[in-house]
Amino acid sequence: MVVRRRLRAFLIPLALYAVAAAAVGYFVHSAKMGDRGLLAKRALKLQVFELKQELAAAQAEYADWNHRLALLRSDQVDRDLLEERARVMLGRVHKNDLVIVRPFAGEP
Repeated sequence: MVVRRRLRAFLIPLALYAVAAAAVGYFVHSAKMGDRGLLAKRALKLQVFELKQELAAAQAEYADWNHRLALLRSDQVDRDLLEERARVMLGRVHKNDLVIVRPFAGEP
């Protein structure tokens, strides 16, 4: 009887500690690896950083195009820009231009 009582006094707290350790382990694992865990947060921050870079590039391109349009719309048209657009639209080149002809237009 005494052995059982001592064994029970030892095993019951041990089982409770094991259950508590398992619960803590589960929550720690979920905090790190879960859908809203630390790794997911890091991936989202990386995605936000990449999208901000893409947005900055798009805004710079937008500003460049707005500047070029403003040069075409103003009272005095920029000659270089007008000449460039005329060449593109007419398919002409200047005698000093270097033209590179690609054999297959479909390949990059």
